[in-house]
Amino acid sequence: MKLGYTIIYVPNVSESLKFFSQTFGFKENFLHESGFYGELETGGTTLAFAAHELGAQNLPSGYLKASENETPLGFEIALVTNDVLTAHKNAIESGAVEIRPVETKPWGQIVSYVRCPAGILIELCTPVNSGG
Repeated sequence: MKLGYTIIYVPNVSESLKFFSQTFGFKENFLHESGFYGELETGGTTLAFAAHELGAQNLPSGYLKASENETPLGFEIALVTNDVLTAHKNAIESGAVEIRPVETKPWGQIVSYVRCPAGILIELCTPVNSGG
C-alpha cells in the first residue's frame, strides 16, 4: 500500500489550484471539466482539491469545512523548501494568513505556518535536520 492522494474539499477548486501553483510553483496536473476536482504535481503524492459539492455527494452526513472554521482544522499540509522565508512571504502576498511567523526550532529546522484562502493550514519547513 502507498499514499496516493491527499484530497481536500474546498469552496473553489480552480482558485485553490491557482493559489498553490502561483504561490509555491506546483504544476497543475488536471482539472475536471466540471470544475469540481483538480490535481497538482507535487512529487510522489498527488495533492488534489475537490469542490464542497462533490464532498456533499461523497459524504452525505457532512464534514467540517476548513474554509468555514475560524480555527484551523487538526491537519496540515507540510511543504518542504530550503527557503522558508521567501515561501512564507509569497504565501502572504498571495492571500494566505500568517498563523506562526518563520522560526527556527530547537532541532534546527526552520518552520512557519500560514492558512491559505481556502482555510487549509500549511506548514512551510526546511527538511528535518537540515537547519535551513
